[in-house]
Amino acid sequence: MRPRITLKLATSLDGRIATASGESQWITGEEARLEGHRLRASHDAILVGVETVLKDDPELTARLPGRSVDQPLRVVLDSRLRTPRTARLAGENTLILTSNEPRVIGAARVQQVAAEDGRPAISAVLSALSAAGVTSVLIEGGGQVAASFLKAGAVDRLEWFRAPILLGGEGRACVAGLALAKLADAPKFRRLSVQVVGDDLWERYERL
Repeated sequence: MRPRITLKLATSLDGRIATASGESQWITGEEARLEGHRLRASHDAILVGVETVLKDDPELTARLPGRSVDQPLRVVLDSRLRTPRTARLAGENTLILTSNEPRVIGAARVQQVAAEDGRPAISAVLSALSAAGVTSVLIEGGGQVAASFLKAGAVDRLEWFRAPILLGGEGRACVAGLALAKLADAPKFRRLSVQVVGDDLWERYERL
């Protein structure tokens, strides 16, 4: 059985994760970010694409005030192995999945998987995660990774934090192109709840 996949989004009202220049910290407020850390702590793994690593250099750890947390596995999809050895997540408890020949990147484990269109195939990524004992994954970026999992029908839940700002059409979309031929092909979800978190809204969805 494949891992359960949750896509977490932190966006403006119009679904943008950054300005045209790439500025994104912080779109949502402190309360929403704390809920994001709670979501991290409740999953076996956190997954991002290499563009997120190159732009933000994230730690991808769960940090909750007042208590220690068993840290989830950090997973990077990196087709051309561009993750720097100096990246904050290039240490133990990190799995880098690539379509290239593996090479050493810090203390991270690098694993080659089958490719599709030059990127790690989602089916191969899910198989590798299952083999690593992962049963739940939180996807945190970026737009291309989100689109790839959505197109593969692999996103089971959405955790969407929406800030009361507008960034406009030139802002960076939370989901890259899905190449939909017709509306009937769009991924469909059912809203489970809407909650006010500070100045933001937290919307939760499950796949139909």
